[in-house]
Amino acid sequence: MRNDNQIVVDERFIRPKGSLVIQIERITKEYEMGYTTIRALRGVDLSIHCNEYLAVMGPSGSGKSTLMNILGCLDTPTTGRYEFNGREVAGMGDDELAEIRNREIGFVFQTFNLLPRATSLENVELPLIYANLKADERRLRAEQAMKAVGLGDRMYHKPNELSGGQRQRVAIARALVNNPSIILADEPTGNLDSRTGEEIMTLLGDLYASGHTIVVVTHEEKIAHNARRVVRLRDGLIESDEECE
Repeated sequence: MRNDNQIVVDERFIRPKGSLVIQIERITKEYEMGYTTIRALRGVDLSIHCNEYLAVMGPSGSGKSTLMNILGCLDTPTTGRYEFNGREVAGMGDDELAEIRNREIGFVFQTFNLLPRATSLENVELPLIYANLKADERRLRAEQAMKAVGLGDRMYHKPNELSGGQRQRVAIARALVNNPSIILADEPTGNLDSRTGEEIMTLLGDLYASGHTIVVVTHEEKIAHNARRVVRLRDGLIESDEECE
């Protein structure tokens, strides 16, 4: 019997725990600002496996946001090698990269990035529209995702009718709806009060416990301590990479 409070996982996306999702080697990223070259990343090596819960930390200017953008295929490295599920990202065209971002990566942002005039359910459906799913299947999967984050009674509310925590739950439902290989959360509690932030981190922990792969970018030690592994960046390099107890 199906539990309506859980997302039905497409068998195509079931991967063995511990299998390699992301492998980056010697990644650099440079920006030109006038006559100055900014070296945001200076040669980063990182492996992320299925069903890991990883926090990326670092002070302002450490390169963590740049790394997040590269992991999410939102930006390309200057040099280095990036494999996503065994595929070399550098050789992908724009359409392939867009498909990776839509189907394989779930994004959760600090500012929620919800369409203000759309209902919660319509916001969650959006990735499925881009994936060309039929309307009935879109609606079913979006409803399941909303129930999975505890918002089964808020499906037809618009963002301005929701609290900050509820908006972030909608954003997480949207990230989940395509059964992605990995969820990238960029400062997911940054716009929330402490209590609501704890609720969101509990939800991410529950998703990890159910088999999802989670990467959280944060500058807060308290948030990072929810993860099982913490990678610290400084000056564009990995300063430490440690498992948490």
